[in-house]
Amino acid sequence: MKTEINLDTWKRKSHFEFFMAMDEPFYGLTVEVDVTKAYKKAKELNTSFFIYYLYATLKTMNQLPAFKLRIDNGKVFQHDRIDASSTILKENETFGFSHIIYHNDIEIFKKSVQKEINRVQQTDTLLTKDDYGDNIIHFSAIPWVNFTALTHARSFKYTDSSPKVSIGKMIDKKGKKFFNVALFAHHGLVDGIDMGRFFDLFQEILNE
Repeated sequence: MKTEINLDTWKRKSHFEFFMAMDEPFYGLTVEVDVTKAYKKAKELNTSFFIYYLYATLKTMNQLPAFKLRIDNGKVFQHDRIDASSTILKENETFGFSHIIYHNDIEIFKKSVQKEINRVQQTDTLLTKDDYGDNIIHFSAIPWVNFTALTHARSFKYTDSSPKVSIGKMIDKKGKKFFNVALFAHHGLVDGIDMGRFFDLFQEILNE
């Protein structure tokens, strides 16, 4: 479900119009995140670390209104739930785009993600379904590289307003574990204060 935002009364109307006129309205930040407790918790739950931090990412997104906004034909809509299209590595070292539905119950989520991973790994195409919807984030794990910056391939012919999250290689420093998170968002919908809220809440959830 989604609800249309009344642009005439929206406090961000002028900001939205300003950034919508740009060829590249996306911007991004790369931030180091402490995952010491999250890694331990994933092991305790017998959950893959990938599934656990994807769960934490979606849990964060679903609590922040700015990241639930999407643009459709020049209109802005607030979605009730945000899911993910994550890259899934295949045996032949290519990948496919998955469609992962968020559920607040980690056990339900874990089973659903594993089922989707199995489905995608049996396909031989990049796009593994016809419609992913726009209530998604684009998610990728790059566990081979401790990157400090990142860019995305983009086609300006197609309207895109879905946030993009990429997570790098986990490293050990002074007895703690960290990875870098690159977060990109449409500036017509998401400002720096919202980025700050994402990283603060993401860290809180990873520390639970």
